[in-house]
Amino acid sequence: MKKAVLTRLNIDATVTRKSTGEILDQVRREKADPQTDVWWGGTGDAHLQAGAEGLLQAYQPPSTLTMLPWADNFFDLSGGHSAGIYAGALGFAYNSDLLKQKGLQAPACWKDLLDGTYAGAIELADPNSSGTAYTALATLVQLFGEDEAFKYLGRLGANIRAFPQSGSAPVKDAAHGDTLIGISFIHDAVTLRQAGYPLEIVAPCEGTGYEIGAVSIVKGAKNIEAARAFLGFALSAEGQATGAAAGQNQVPSNAGASLPPGAPDISMIRMVDYDFATFGSPDERRRLLKRFDSEIRGIP
Repeated sequence: MKKAVLTRLNIDATVTRKSTGEILDQVRREKADPQTDVWWGGTGDAHLQAGAEGLLQAYQPPSTLTMLPWADNFFDLSGGHSAGIYAGALGFAYNSDLLKQKGLQAPACWKDLLDGTYAGAIELADPNSSGTAYTALATLVQLFGEDEAFKYLGRLGANIRAFPQSGSAPVKDAAHGDTLIGISFIHDAVTLRQAGYPLEIVAPCEGTGYEIGAVSIVKGAKNIEAARAFLGFALSAEGQATGAAAGQNQVPSNAGASLPPGAPDISMIRMVDYDFATFGSPDERRRLLKRFDSEIRGIP
């Protein structure tokens, strides 16, 4: 994308890679003097929270763009402050070589991950920093109900090896054999499997949640015209083709963009009716994260 921005838009963009929660914290800290113009990528619920806190600049996409219905719905939900650029289903992946070596059964469902044979063999990112992991937390609440979800997470905690900051780290660690199972977005696991790693990908039998990755302009952006041009490009079929060209496997939001060959068919995955309005609200996110820290991480 950066090369495309340089050649297509003649904008020399500086890109910093951070997890979703880290970016949200940065945008909050810099509210009085923003050092970032565009927030590109990361789960949409955090963008919705930033919009609700008055941290984002409203944006009107070019009328020539044709977006898929879920992207139109997300834009309306954000009050015109964030636009969806891709969608991706949540799941997990296991290292098939390591599974065979340990002589274990392959998991197919969320509840399979509670099996004691997986003790110390699962990774889930920290939902405070990772939008992926927050999506997992919100998904489990919507699947099982809040109290049952926290009971589940409490039992799952006995099998968790680590809570890394990045949402893609668990499947990367599984790919490299550092852990057996990584909970993440399916498209991240697909990219690793295409690179030759021994990953088997699971869409949990009970159903799962999904993300809408978003792009937003930070309120008070110092390069507002360049920011608007960037969003127009990011939402275009041309701009979204850069993801597939870079080996990414998310489902693009532009109706004219081609689906990457390795992108999972989310129409074939049992999905929850993900409530972006509720789980993207600042109060709900803050409350769930506080409960997670207290009950699962033991952080007062």
